Amino acid sequence: MKPFALTPEMTSASGTFYPTGYVFALFPSEGAVHNAAQQLEQQGHDDVSLAAPDAVMQHVVRTLGNADDPLPSVGAEGVIVRRIAELASGGAHALMFEARDDDTPEDLRAALQQAGATAAFYYRRLIIEDLISTQ
Repeated sequence: MKPFALTPEMTSASGTFYPTGYVFALFPSEGAVHNAAQQLEQQGHDDVSLAAPDAVMQHVVRTLGNADDPLPSVGAEGVIVRRIAELASGGAHALMFEARDDDTPEDLRAALQQAGATAAFYYRRLIIEDLISTQ
């Protein structure tokens, strides 16, 4: 496990959070996110990074910037970042890991549900797969 660090490759052309090829998941507590990270590492994900709520707000949520100015964005990036902001402002911790070639959305969903995720997003090229909905 390592601390989350936002890099330019994790944003879209407009600068909004969009880490293509990665899964970003939120958990209700620090203990839950650490347990989930350990489970993912046991399943072979060796690049799991963790973010406390303040880090999510500082690094991920700030990328929203002017994404909807002057008109709402066509993609879902802004909507997803707002959902992440809502959860992080309520104390949710996050983890992010790179999806492997053999990871299917169904497998990722099952693993994250079992680990207790309250929301999870799989950022694929041109689509964000809502693995676990907060609604």
